[in-house]
Amino acid sequence: MELSKIKSSLEDGLLSFPITDFNEKGEFNAATYTDRIEWFVGHNVSSVFVAGGTGEFFSLSTDEYRQIISIAAKTVAGRVPVISSVGRSIPEAIAFAKMAEQAGIDALLLFPPYLTECPQDGVYEYAKAIIQSTSLPVIYYNRGNGVLSTEYIKKLADACPNLIGLKDGTGNMQDLNDTIKTIGKRLSYIGGVPTAEIIAEAYLSIGVNTYSSAAFNFVPELANLFYKSLRAGDKATVAKITQQFYIPFVRLRGKKNGYAVSLIKAGAKIIGKSAGDVRAPLTMPTAAEVAALEQIILQSK
Repeated sequence: MELSKIKSSLEDGLLSFPITDFNEKGEFNAATYTDRIEWFVGHNVSSVFVAGGTGEFFSLSTDEYRQIISIAAKTVAGRVPVISSVGRSIPEAIAFAKMAEQAGIDALLLFPPYLTECPQDGVYEYAKAIIQSTSLPVIYYNRGNGVLSTEYIKKLADACPNLIGLKDGTGNMQDLNDTIKTIGKRLSYIGGVPTAEIIAEAYLSIGVNTYSSAAFNFVPELANLFYKSLRAGDKATVAKITQQFYIPFVRLRGKKNGYAVSLIKAGAKIIGKSAGDVRAPLTMPTAAEVAALEQIILQSK
């Protein structure tokens, strides 16, 4: 796919990450995942990010990852860009990137390293080694223990011509505004905090036109309406949806670590698009929390 089309999709349109389907035994379910990808594209998403955080990338085996990216590339078939995550160790990330190239994936989202806190120069070297190993365009996910300063993001962009975007996972508007104003249009910028809609107005005010919507997995029409209203400057509709859906959802999400993913799978079950349960170390919501989520969905209609 042409780079211009990929960048255009990242800068204008709603982005989302499909949850990953598991069966009753907790095994990857290729058949229902194929249906889910088709359903995603049918609901006007501008790019599909597979095996992402919402897709439990951190819990997938290498074989499952290979199946997921192959299914996604074949099912979407060039209608919108398909972007897959890479990360973990440098050798693993490079191997994932090679698989993505072979599967026909359009671009990569590079996750931060996990477990241990990292110095800026070390994260820079980690990211550079992975990005320079692939011919695919790469978006860097600035989050967790992999947060880079403006100085190092610029250095990474200078060293890696195929670095095309920055996904913000911090919600730190001061630092993000510094990065955007310093680096400018060299990169595309994506909002990427959990339930990004809750600060989408702030993102838009500093030039971040798009964000990834996890809620799209179970309320795609609402997610699209919110995004279109945001971009059109319809503040009344944005405020109404925020008050009726996103604020209650975020409050429920805050009850337990990992619910930014677990509640999405619960929501999919509620609408009849079950992808099974999350894998440990994540846990599914309680029956009372599922009932609360169902009420939030009903109130938003």
